[in-house]
Amino acid sequence: MTRLMLGRTLERICKGVLLLCLLHFLIMMILYFDVYSQRFDLFSRFNNGRNGSRSNVSGAGSGHHYYYYNLSRPNATLASYLATGEQLVPSVQPENTQTPSPKPLPPCPESPPGLVGRLLIEFSSQMTMERVQKENPNVTEGGRYTPPDCRPRWKVAIIIPFRHRENHLKYWLHYLHPILRRQKIDYGIYIINQLGEDTFNRAKLLNVGYTEALKDAEYDCFIFSDVDLIPMDDRNLYHCYDQPRHFAIAMDKFGFRLPYAGYFGGVSGLSKKQFLKINGFPNEYWGWGGEDDDIYNRITLNGMKVSRPDVRIGRYRMIKHERDKHNEPNPQRLTVAQCPPAHCWPQRGSLLTQTRTDPV
Repeated sequence: MTRLMLGRTLERICKGVLLLCLLHFLIMMILYFDVYSQRFDLFSRFNNGRNGSRSNVSGAGSGHHYYYYNLSRPNATLASYLATGEQLVPSVQPENTQTPSPKPLPPCPESPPGLVGRLLIEFSSQMTMERVQKENPNVTEGGRYTPPDCRPRWKVAIIIPFRHRENHLKYWLHYLHPILRRQKIDYGIYIINQLGEDTFNRAKLLNVGYTEALKDAEYDCFIFSDVDLIPMDDRNLYHCYDQPRHFAIAMDKFGFRLPYAGYFGGVSGLSKKQFLKINGFPNEYWGWGGEDDDIYNRITLNGMKVSRPDVRIGRYRMIKHERDKHNEPNPQRLTVAQCPPAHCWPQRGSLLTQTRTDPV
């Protein structure tokens, strides 16, 4: 009886030990798989982070989120984190959805550093509009350009009275666009074409150009240029000054000298305020000559003085040509100019007729 009870007791003890062993084994397996899964997850995160860093370099802007890891301890390694049981916590770098505001541009320098000075001007090579367009890819439709790297001090409308001078216009655009870009001005070019074959009226076309240009933009400076005059020095800056400006003071046509003290022809410039002060240009001069002298009288009558560049800088080459038909010298130009300025210039204002403007 005693042996039977002892045997049953031992059997129960063995079963209990076996159950404890099984339980211990089960617990060990659970712990083992738990640690394994943590390691696997950690390696996955680490590899994803490395791949994300490469994507950030080679494919920035693709719209992905990139992961960056906080390794706060010096010389920390993956093994040290595994040993301590700490986890690497990814921090998500949010996408920058806001476009950064552009930095304000500095004002353009008064003396642009890219000017080259004296220029070689020649008209022997064939010129085409295709070549002009290819040479000036940054000039937009309408002959508009503004410097990309600075704030221009002037917004300039360049106005050209025009008829039957297509070949001259190609040369003018070929030379002037690069010059104007180097001078760092915001400009637009307006070719004012007189339709029909009536007698040419240069001053009236200039009045039209002034009015039409202001419909496009708030210009504060106006340069009035004949299409056959090319500056020989890019330091002859095409902007406005405190006084009305006469640019073409030394043409090859006149032996590079000013023909007379009151000459204001060829290329001139006035600010908007100066133009309004003289009531625009006279409309009465049909044919060649007289209107530039009238403009000079208007300027001096209003207490202003004509400013000019240095004679070494204000040199111009004229494209040689025969006098245009219907632009013969005006036989009445001297009679019209002799009208007392104080009486005539307020009435001879910038009254306009219908004219078409052609953008360049």
